[in-house]
Amino acid sequence: MRLPAASLPFVEAMRQRLFRFGQEQRLPVVLTQRRIFIVPSGAGVMFALVLAIMLIGAINYELGLGHALVFLLASIGVVTILHTFRNLVALEISPGRSEAVFAGDSAHFVIHVDNPTARPRQALEMAFGKAAAVVFDLAATERRSVSVSLPTHRRGLLDPGRLTLTTRYPLGLLRAWSYPHPPLSCLVYPRPQMSPLPGLSNANAAPRGAGGEIGDDDFAGLRQRQPGDSLRHVAWKVAARDGGEASLLVKQFAGNGAGERWLEWTQTTPTNDVEARLSQLAGWVLAAERAGTAYGLRLPGQAIPPAAGEAHRAACLEALALYGES
Repeated sequence: MRLPAASLPFVEAMRQRLFRFGQEQRLPVVLTQRRIFIVPSGAGVMFALVLAIMLIGAINYELGLGHALVFLLASIGVVTILHTFRNLVALEISPGRSEAVFAGDSAHFVIHVDNPTARPRQALEMAFGKAAAVVFDLAATERRSVSVSLPTHRRGLLDPGRLTLTTRYPLGLLRAWSYPHPPLSCLVYPRPQMSPLPGLSNANAAPRGAGGEIGDDDFAGLRQRQPGDSLRHVAWKVAARDGGEASLLVKQFAGNGAGERWLEWTQTTPTNDVEARLSQLAGWVLAAERAGTAYGLRLPGQAIPPAAGEAHRAACLEALALYGES
């Protein structure tokens, strides 16, 4: 049955009021009674059906003890409603930091769950949609960080959507749940395609030995290690002798052997689609980082100057992940 057009705004307003679509503006998200929904579970429906059959039998055979047993079990079911509801109410939910992943891997979203009351919370389940749920307990006044996974299929900035926080405590007769939507996101890099690095040429290589800069041919001395320096050039024997990481020194080389490598969009296979070319560049970024050479990234309308280190690697992969997205 199709609803009349005049009633659609009312229905949408009710859906917004009940389920609160969209990310939460106020943090932490507090689960009040208006955010919690409760219905009988499959076991609860079966329990009610058995009680009904028992009641019919007690009435038919005029069994006083049968009536007492039915009413006792029914009262337990009614009290269970309160305990199931209390297992969720007043919980506070806030988002945590999520590490970037490659497309095809599972993203792990960290959610902080705080129990500000003196009641322990048991058998809580948290998941995104139909993904695998994480089951956990909370002691009284405990704050816990829960990692909830979600499979990824494409690059970009992933918004996992609403959380589903569920409980069937204590008897499994009822299911209570809530739909909080804290602001969560995870950066998904293109799936790297492992292929050899493009060869250095005069067009895309600038020798670091030129102009008095550092190359990789002849040993020229030691200097203090700086963030971004490759671990391949650390003088480990000197570090072990002089006191460990606090005095890490890096070997310097002079000459024209090493160059700054540019990884360019134009070097990728032109017959591939955009996603395949981005995957090829992602593989080159990882290969260049493993090689310990300085490298830069050129995309249409964007260029990242040559450098090395984890921060530079993350910047290049982020540029690939967000390429073409507003």
